Amino acid sequence: MLMDPWQHLSKWFQNDDVTPFHTTHGRMFWDLAGQEPKLNQFFNEAMASDARLVTSVVLEHCGVVYEGLDSIVDVRGGTGSFAKGIAKAFPSISCTSFDLPHVVDSLVGSKNLSYVGGDMFEAIPKADELLLKWILHDWSDEECMKILKQCRKAIPSKENGGKLIIMDIVVKVYKGHNELLETQYFFDLLMMTLVTGR
Repeated sequence: MLMDPWQHLSKWFQNDDVTPFHTTHGRMFWDLAGQEPKLNQFFNEAMASDARLVTSVVLEHCGVVYEGLDSIVDVRGGTGSFAKGIAKAFPSISCTSFDLPHVVDSLVGSKNLSYVGGDMFEAIPKADELLLKWILHDWSDEECMKILKQCRKAIPSKENGGKLIIMDIVVKVYKGHNELLETQYFFDLLMMTLVTGR
């Protein structure tokens, strides 16, 4: 499912489909993941594995960011690996993993961890802090603006303690390090092929 779109790039260049993934499968990546349990499980397991690593690093080096908060929502938080880590490290914080209903419907929370299904383009649960971890690179600039507008509605103003934390990939090319430039190009192609981001 993930490799076939690469074989259809030339066909995609000649049509009006949004992505090569759509050309290949007749629908967008997120729509197919909602209907194909294997793809959904594969993607969620990959994101959970990454989140466990990131959570340990964040808690070790940036835990102060979470001190004094009453609530946090991990937007498109998947199966909740990051929210679980925060909930365990900060038992007084109400943590929510917010994702599409097919991702979170069967998940069970705990005392300070909950799962909420919904669409981040329509509304995001209110919290002191929102986290967008590896989210914005999946979407076009216009879609990112819609997501960020929903974030603004969901958190208090900065003066009232609201925070938006964005964790995403930034690749800076250093002179003489062409492999970094190649990595950036590959990642751009991956996003262009599978989703609407870059």
